[in-house]
Amino acid sequence: MMSPAEIEKIRADFPMLSARINGKPLIYLDNAATTQKPLAVIERIRDFESGQYATVRRGSYRIGEEATEMFEDARGKVAAFIGARDRREIIFTSGATQSINLVAQSFGKKFIGPGDEIIISNMEHHSNIVPWQTLCLEKGCALKVVPITDSGELVMEEFEKLLGPRTKLVAVTHSSNVLGTINPVKEITRKAHAVGAMVLIDGAQGVPHKKMDVMDIDCDFLAFSGHKMYGPSGVGVLYGKYDILDAMPPYVTGGDMINTVTMERTTFAKPPARFEAGTPPISQVIGLGAAVDYLSGAGMEKIFEYETSLLEYGTRALSKIDGLRIIGAAPRKAAIISFWLDAVHPHDVVTLLDQDNIAARGGHHCAQPLMQRFNVPATTRVSLSFYNRPEELDMLAESLRKIIKVFG
Repeated sequence: MMSPAEIEKIRADFPMLSARINGKPLIYLDNAATTQKPLAVIERIRDFESGQYATVRRGSYRIGEEATEMFEDARGKVAAFIGARDRREIIFTSGATQSINLVAQSFGKKFIGPGDEIIISNMEHHSNIVPWQTLCLEKGCALKVVPITDSGELVMEEFEKLLGPRTKLVAVTHSSNVLGTINPVKEITRKAHAVGAMVLIDGAQGVPHKKMDVMDIDCDFLAFSGHKMYGPSGVGVLYGKYDILDAMPPYVTGGDMINTVTMERTTFAKPPARFEAGTPPISQVIGLGAAVDYLSGAGMEKIFEYETSLLEYGTRALSKIDGLRIIGAAPRKAAIISFWLDAVHPHDVVTLLDQDNIAARGGHHCAQPLMQRFNVPATTRVSLSFYNRPEELDMLAESLRKIIKVFG
């Protein structure tokens, strides 16, 4: 467990956390949307852009070769961070959304056809729903949905009933961005593989907070974003098993993803280059490598343990507030608390919390089917990081009581 002194040392690494607005400190509780950046990431990007910048892969001059080495070194760091067998299994994208769309448009269009089935769950982010709906409309395949319980857990018995010889892909989130539920992705993968289906895991809310080992899980694809793991925005990752990536056609075509081009035909490069057309987000990738170093230094096990303690503390504090209903009570949760206040709409709640410099989020969180499942139009969401303090949750509870007193 991280000590209070360790947390204060970590907080000192994040300049944004020392910001004061109207004389009050910032209480940042919107980490599921995006995380703040440590100095190690900010300075690494600054150093690269101010003294090392060059485009990668093409330049035979020294700084071009050195930039390419830095870029590929970041690929190796990401591969090691998630337990990938080979750095060639790491594709850099703009974020988890593009990573999922890459699989849908490349793997999906080649290997999924009329009459085939794709399975998702009722707790997915729109980014893991809409690409599959679009593919199903185009290809004439069927989208099946795993229901969830009132506590926010997958009904695994129903998942098993949905699996069959026509199942080609199972796409599920590791951790719900609304409920916080941590799904049994290793069990899901094993059961899917038993019927010959591939598995994609949306790891946007999982990778930044819990040690992920793709070889242990045995998933075929994993998607996640840099800006949710203390890195830059505009960069994300698709992990894919190499033999599967090698069988997939290009998603975007253009420069640097080819072997040869004539006016008659083109031959394509091997992964990962096949899926990284054009000039990549060089600075962002190098910044992501610095974020991986930072998280590795902090220790993913320690991060998860501390954030779990924050989740428990915050859940106890908010559960004592009359008129507040927490949505999602799975026994295994990431550090996310979504709730509904009887007296005040979530959009108004977050506006009022902002008056106390508390940054939370209100809305459907790009998970409208999940809102429909719990019969609410939206929720207020508090999402925690290892740089948050227990006393910030006390201040949140105090501010919510004040809102209820005035508007309830």
